[in-house]
Amino acid sequence: MSETALPRTAELEARLRQRLTPTRLEVIDESYQHAGHVGAHASGVGTHFRVRIASPYFAGKSRVACHRLVYDALQDFIAQGLHALAIETENNP
Repeated sequence: MSETALPRTAELEARLRQRLTPTRLEVIDESYQHAGHVGAHASGVGTHFRVRIASPYFAGKSRVACHRLVYDALQDFIAQGLHALAIETENNP
């Protein structure tokens, strides 16, 4: 896997904005915290992300269903090297 193929924060943000129309979105690359772990890349970027998101698509759904929506939106990034995704969801007020 080349470093240029790894997903970037901006790419994940753009995809989530396109698919889930979030009212709150924060995507944090935490890859550097996982150096030496399985799935980590030597560059320290692009493999481990945290997503904090609120979306109208989450209304009335369980936490598991909301997480599935996020995973579905980002699924093709896994082939690019996304190894771990921590998701924090909120329903819109």
